[in-house]
Amino acid sequence: MSTQPKPQPKPKSERRLRQRAANKAAIVDAARELAEQKGAGELSLRGAAAKAGYAPASVYEYFQNRADLVLNVAADDLSRIARTLKAAPQGKLPEAAHALLTALRTNSALAAAASALQSGEAPAEAERLFNGKLILAMTAFAEASGRSPVKGREVQADVVLAISTLIGLTVLARAGRLKPLGFTETELLARMERRFTDTSS
Repeated sequence: MSTQPKPQPKPKSERRLRQRAANKAAIVDAARELAEQKGAGELSLRGAAAKAGYAPASVYEYFQNRADLVLNVAADDLSRIARTLKAAPQGKLPEAAHALLTALRTNSALAAAASALQSGEAPAEAERLFNGKLILAMTAFAEASGRSPVKGREVQADVVLAISTLIGLTVLARAGRLKPLGFTETELLARMERRFTDTSS
């Protein structure tokens, strides 16, 4: 008769860390839902706590202030965008641009993150997290569009310009400004593709 060793219970510290990570993720998800429903401008620690089912004071165990929460939501959104771009057909700029534009169209946390960073109130750890996820998403876009970011500064600059163009296009489309300007999203995406292809190696 073989005796299998009994599985050892996980140490309390490990269980506690997992629980904290799960709680933090639940608050981030609740904050994202609030941002989608009411706009990121209405996002608050108290509102996210209520949505997630936590006491308002308990949220401060996970986030120092609103800027911290906003950057965590935006960082999580950037991770999702990177996954979407990795799942898109690789090596094709139109598909990569469309995937990014679709993700940006429904996202309000990234615009709020820009304000949070500008405010100077974001903790350094939240800024590092956001920057890391931003680089991850930009790299995923570069690869999806057929540009290798390791090929040098010229390619990296092209990727930054392409993403900036798509962000600007999203802002104009959301504000309903494209039609009064006499352009369509499709027309501008096609033009961007031609410019991007002409200037990239």
